[in-house]
Amino acid sequence: MPNSGVVKYNVKIRFEVDGIVERADIIGALFGQTEGLLGPEMNLNELQRTSKVGRIEVTLDVKSNKSTGEVIIPMSADISTTALIAAAVETIDKVGPFNAKFTLEAIEDVRELKKRLIVERAKKIVQEWATKTMSESEEMLKDIYDAVKPARLTTYGKEHLACGAGIFESDWIILVEGRADVINLLRAGYDNAIAIEGAKISDSVMKLSREKGYVVAFLDGDRAADLILRELQNTIRIDKVVRAPQGKEVEDLTPLEIQELLKDVEPPQQEVKARVKDRGERESVGGTTRYRERAVREGSSISKEVVVEQEQEVAIIDEALVGKVKEAFSSINETLEAVALDASMQQRFRVPVSEVVQRLQEEKDIKYLVLDGIITQRLLDACSKAGVEYVIGHRMADIKNAYSIKALTFNQLRLT
Repeated sequence: MPNSGVVKYNVKIRFEVDGIVERADIIGALFGQTEGLLGPEMNLNELQRTSKVGRIEVTLDVKSNKSTGEVIIPMSADISTTALIAAAVETIDKVGPFNAKFTLEAIEDVRELKKRLIVERAKKIVQEWATKTMSESEEMLKDIYDAVKPARLTTYGKEHLACGAGIFESDWIILVEGRADVINLLRAGYDNAIAIEGAKISDSVMKLSREKGYVVAFLDGDRAADLILRELQNTIRIDKVVRAPQGKEVEDLTPLEIQELLKDVEPPQQEVKARVKDRGERESVGGTTRYRERAVREGSSISKEVVVEQEQEVAIIDEALVGKVKEAFSSINETLEAVALDASMQQRFRVPVSEVVQRLQEEKDIKYLVLDGIITQRLLDACSKAGVEYVIGHRMADIKNAYSIKALTFNQLRLT
């Protein structure tokens, strides 16, 4: 039998024969009973000779004196010829001496099937290639990072805190939770990170933070990090807080993820150097009065901030307010919530800190706001619009208080 051409269609036909027959009987009926029906050029023999019909496959199942099965006729002819052959085969009503019935089940487009298989295979090829390429790239990056890591990882202070060698020369630092975080930041190109290594803030970290012009806290995205952040804010000045995505740790982030999170963190060098100078003078002078005089004289934005803090401390004269704030502090501390009071110091609402700004837009007659969080510029703006006179929190971010609002910290009230 000649080899068939490229198969375009598979004609699938079911058959039932009222007797016991063999495959050869089915093939004989196909060729014998369709011969001459459509002209000599459409006989199955002629179509096979011209490679328009391939090798016919027959599956057969014999049960209880009855034969059933399926015939598959591969066709490389056009769809019209294929349909004619299928219709001719359906006219077969005898196989040997037995009555029979042939029914078209389907005409499959082999090319469409091949297209689907090609697409699926192509997808797998791309996935395998991408996985291999990424693995190779990550392995190369890891080799490079590991090569530089030993030379740049060091320790600081009497506690031997893990850190990058850059902390000694950099004017700003990044506080992270552990040694693995420092190593991961080194891989991302940041050599000015130091590990806190515990919930208690060490003397070395406090000393280093005082010496630097800008301090960033880069913490995990979990509840434990919330507690560490609160301890940091109550112990040292934090200029910027960055958190890993919820449920992730800094040590698990990729270099690209770290760079994306820290891309807007690094402060302008001029500002950092000014802060270093201001802080150094504040420590060397040793007196608030002289430092305040220099701040007024030079108009430094950082010096002004210190002046504002001093003036706010003096402004605390209402013992009733202090008592009420102390009561609220005991209630909300470590809850990340805020309490709003009216002029008679009655509670108006208590909500999570994240909802305070929205709630202030909806409420009226709020005079005091006490929150387990940071006083930000956005919060201060919202308080001004709502008529709030006092806002008290754990610490203040870099704010410009152009309002008559008295912004205080729990530390100023001697509550922490």
